[in-house]
Amino acid sequence: MSEDGEKYYLEDGVPLNDLLAGHITRNLKQIEEHLKLKLVARDYMILISGSFAQIEYGKKFFRELTAIYHLCGCRLEQNDFEQTLKAFRDRTDGSLRELFNERIQVGRRKRDIVPRSRNQLNYIRLIREKDIVFGIGAAGTGKTYLAMAMAVSELLKGNVNRIILTRPAKEAGENLGFLPGTLEDKIMPYLRPLYDALYDMIDFEEASQLMSKNIIEVAPLAFMRGRTLNNAFVILDEAQNTTEEQMLMFLTRLGFDSQCVITGDPSQNDLNKNEKSGLVHAAQTLQEITEIGFCRFSTADVVRHALVEKIIKAYESEKRV
Repeated sequence: MSEDGEKYYLEDGVPLNDLLAGHITRNLKQIEEHLKLKLVARDYMILISGSFAQIEYGKKFFRELTAIYHLCGCRLEQNDFEQTLKAFRDRTDGSLRELFNERIQVGRRKRDIVPRSRNQLNYIRLIREKDIVFGIGAAGTGKTYLAMAMAVSELLKGNVNRIILTRPAKEAGENLGFLPGTLEDKIMPYLRPLYDALYDMIDFEEASQLMSKNIIEVAPLAFMRGRTLNNAFVILDEAQNTTEEQMLMFLTRLGFDSQCVITGDPSQNDLNKNEKSGLVHAAQTLQEITEIGFCRFSTADVVRHALVEKIIKAYESEKRV
């Protein structure tokens, strides 16, 4: 291995701190580990040590990282850096730029939302093309989050007049009836994830104003009965907990110039044993209608912190012993 290495100067004077998400020492070690080379950083210069092939490989990575930085238009976050490194290591960096090119613009002071996998990319494209889209898969795959991002983006562009977010409050009947407070207080735990995603994309004050004007509405599924939802972006979350009748009721609420996204995980069904999930039934019944899109996510689409991935692998290894 060469002791001197080769000096690589970052293009266009891009700050190393912006490329490595503010964690220069830790992320340089990650690059060394994944790309099998040695790095020493000095301001806008990086000393890359290794064989000729390793040095060229390292230079190519930093060029790719710089290209992603320019696509983002701002400092990279840790997950941007880790995704770029993983894609480069797995030789899928060509498709990575495609993901960043499909980023979703949300609130003025919020970062664009970027799909993190091929399925997430296809999901976004389906939402842009179809009036009704089903996102089916495990928790953590971005089903609700990306649907929310698309809803906010469409609202801010003026393509819809309002956003309606709903989910079945499975326990909001007799089991919660004894709790103190209004109906809103009782169902809030079921709607909290929708609020959390919303506040990631719009400033709290702006979101509060939009909700006070009913431009953004968060409500339990039971409140949808009898309504016709025109010029709206509607999201039904946790749809695995709808009955067949509830799903039909919801789907027939769609009015003119509206679109809806239905998300759920069939493996997390809280219905009674004698009740069939409306999500499962709809996926079987409607799959031949070409105007309806279906995106099925796998565990590979779960967006995890790099450390979480290592923890899971350690537990899986322990089970095999």
